[in-house]
Amino acid sequence: MAPPPISLAASFPQNPKIHQIPISRRLSPTVGTASPSRSVSSVDSQRAKTDLLRLISDQERGLRTQTNPSKRKEIIGAIEELALHGDGTITTDSSLSCTWRMLWTTEKEQLFIIKNAWLFGTETGDVLQVIDVEKGLLNNVITFPPSGVFFVRSEIEAEPPQRVNFRFTSAVIRGSKWEIPLPPFGRGWFESVYMDEEIRVVKDIRGDYLVVDRAPYSWKE
Repeated sequence: MAPPPISLAASFPQNPKIHQIPISRRLSPTVGTASPSRSVSSVDSQRAKTDLLRLISDQERGLRTQTNPSKRKEIIGAIEELALHGDGTITTDSSLSCTWRMLWTTEKEQLFIIKNAWLFGTETGDVLQVIDVEKGLLNNVITFPPSGVFFVRSEIEAEPPQRVNFRFTSAVIRGSKWEIPLPPFGRGWFESVYMDEEIRVVKDIRGDYLVVDRAPYSWKE
């Protein structure tokens, strides 16, 4: 029997619009610890960051990029440029612990859900990575305002300076009065190649890319 329509009172925002962060904020050098032997130009890194945010601002979290190879190439080029400014920094410390909100990705599975949530009578809200470095936990979360959620729990192990290894442990799709557990599946790693007090840029084991910002709220199960 198919589960009933999703209708759980949610603890996350109900506005499914893509959240954009201002691209004119000044880069703070305090997040992402630089190697003593490397000097990072905040002016150049701010320019690269601004360029990346401009390129992804109209891409509907990556949906439009899927059908535009030239735009994808341009965005990935901007990511690689920003990654140069993150080279030599530590991005696996406590500053990684956060509720991160997806701005753009190449991950096909997530983009498929974003695009097709309407088939289930809902729409996709915020897509999140919730990381707790101290506890060694990661939740990948897809919200369906006003009430539903799908999340995958993982255990993580930091591998400085930038890699995090993960192992999926369980998954749940939850509505207002029902919950369907799913079996754990898979393991891998991701690297936060750039991180500051506003955004983080990620490459993973499959060659996918992810750009996230720090959400203005903390997601809890």
